[in-house]
Amino acid sequence: MKALSILLFAVLLLFSCATTYQQEGLMGGYTNTQLGENIFRVTFRGNGYTKPERAADFALLRCAELALQYGFQYFVVIDANSYSKQEAYTAPTQTTTTGSASVTGNSIYGSSTSTTYGGQTFFITKPRETDTILCFKDKPDVSGLVYDANFLVNSLKQQYNIKD
Repeated sequence: MKALSILLFAVLLLFSCATTYQQEGLMGGYTNTQLGENIFRVTFRGNGYTKPERAADFALLRCAELALQYGFQYFVVIDANSYSKQEAYTAPTQTTTTGSASVTGNSIYGSSTSTTYGGQTFFITKPRETDTILCFKDKPDVSGLVYDANFLVNSLKQQYNIKD
C-alpha cells in the first residue's frame, strides 16, 4: 500500500505542471509543418495544467523561431485556431471493510462497516493552438499585425524564463 501511495504521488507530481516549451512528447508541446517556401503551420498542445494563453504564446514563439531559422525576420499569422480537448477521468474505487464477531453458544454475532473511496469523475481541459504563418525577409506593407520574429523570441523567452 505504501509503495502504491509513493507511485501515485510521483505520477501526480510529474503531471501537475503546465506543459513546458518543448517539441511534442508525452506532456504536450509543439509540432510544425512547412507548407511552402515561406509558409508554416505550428500547433502547440498543452496538458490539463496549461492555460490557453500559454499555449497561444508558445505557438507564437515557435512561429518566430521557425521564421528566423529559415532566414525570415517578419511573419503574419494568416490563420489561427484555438480550441480545447476535454477528457474525463474516473478515479478507481476501493472498498475497505472492517468487522468483528463474537461467539455465544451455537450463535455467532457480528458487525461490519464498509467504506468506499474513489469513483469521482474529473474533467480535464487541454488547450490547443494552431497558427499558419506567412514569412517575409523585409517588413511587408500589409494591413494587420506583422510580427518581428527577433523581438517576439526575446520577449516570450524572457516572460516564461526560457533558457536556450
